[in-house]
Amino acid sequence: MLYESGILEQILPEVAAMRGVAQPLEFHPEGDVYVHTRAALSLLHNPSPVLAMGTLLHDVGKPPTFSVQERIRFDGHVELGGKMAGEICRRLRMSNEETSAIVELVLHHLRFMHVKEMRQSTLRKFLRLPNFRGHLELHRVDCLSSHRDLEYYHYCLQRLEEFKNEPSVPPPLVRGTDLIEMGYKPGPIFARILHEIEELQLEGLIESHADALRYISKTYPIPEDSPVNPEGT
Repeated sequence: MLYESGILEQILPEVAAMRGVAQPLEFHPEGDVYVHTRAALSLLHNPSPVLAMGTLLHDVGKPPTFSVQERIRFDGHVELGGKMAGEICRRLRMSNEETSAIVELVLHHLRFMHVKEMRQSTLRKFLRLPNFRGHLELHRVDCLSSHRDLEYYHYCLQRLEEFKNEPSVPPPLVRGTDLIEMGYKPGPIFARILHEIEELQLEGLIESHADALRYISKTYPIPEDSPVNPEGT
């Protein structure tokens, strides 16, 4: 009704532009971007305003990135879509919190196709995104309104079940104070070491404080001529 009345073009011209934008049939037998988006919206169950808007805008970057090469392509549509979604939300005077959540839904909606290839640390972080259930629901309706393959949806549900008894944010095995006590001088290397230990912890490759300290000492030896060394001299 919004489209037929001409109101959609005035309020959300970016959504009106989806109409008639073809998609590769092997992935989208349902039709163009507009048809796909309407179908996805119709499959939501009592969505929050954020999820509804995220679903409406998840492919908003497709019309301006449409090209035909070996097949129809939309290179960069996720990144552009995230930017466009932010601009739309601000134009509609949505709150910063709502805008951020909607942009996140758009930016992450294609990551599900890579969940089986992700490192354990990356997967854990992905599953712990704020409002991950909203991301998962968008993925569900995105699939059901196109190729109907829910393989990655069910995989995420399975991994969520496996991780449910783990703390949402495991306590760090080492902190900056530990590095100082070991003789490391505060600086950019701190962030590098702490990030690497966190990744290894999430991968399950390092499980204790002592293991972490041993790994750091072996991987990041302090030069003998360093002004700060493990002996504190």
